[in-house]
Amino acid sequence: MKNFRIILALTALVLTFNSCKKDDDDTPPPVEPSTLEIKISSNLAANDSAGHYTFFSLRTNSIIGLADSATTNWDLAFSSTKIITNSGTSGPGNGGASVVTQTFDDVTTAPADNLFNTDNGTALAIPTGSGNGWYNYDAVNMVINPIAGRTIVMRTADGKFGKVEILSYYKDAPASPTSTDIPRYYKFRFTFQSDGTKNVK
Repeated sequence: MKNFRIILALTALVLTFNSCKKDDDDTPPPVEPSTLEIKISSNLAANDSAGHYTFFSLRTNSIIGLADSATTNWDLAFSSTKIITNSGTSGPGNGGASVVTQTFDDVTTAPADNLFNTDNGTALAIPTGSGNGWYNYDAVNMVINPIAGRTIVMRTADGKFGKVEILSYYKDAPASPTSTDIPRYYKFRFTFQSDGTKNVK
């Protein structure tokens, strides 16, 4: 009788263990952050025939007309080597930028809010001039070259986040541009995070 009670107790213990193990097995695996789609814009003309900026929306991956230049419909705009953000003195949006020395693929999270710059009367969020922002000027060959390992982390006009890498400043993005190539035609890649988090990868 005593042995029978011991067997019953052991059986109950095994059943309890198996039940707990089954519950553990039913636990869903942790959700990994999603990877954002990398989009590419090519041959974006960096101003129109009248010299106006060309306005661009990261959200819609499209050029925004000049009539909307005073709205929050655009995030960044191009004129020659200058890139403005929809912020401060350039627009009514909550935009800004942080130029980081990191490869596009390595930038996974937008920096703290206090590290974003906005356009003002004396400086732009994305600095201009050779070596200061996204490009170097090769005075010998007279060409503009994007700086390898420089990424522009964007805060968009509506306070979302993304990242941009300028790939070329010349029409059809020649691998080795020369002074005979047509300038002021941007090719760049970017991601845009629509959910409001700072995940930009």
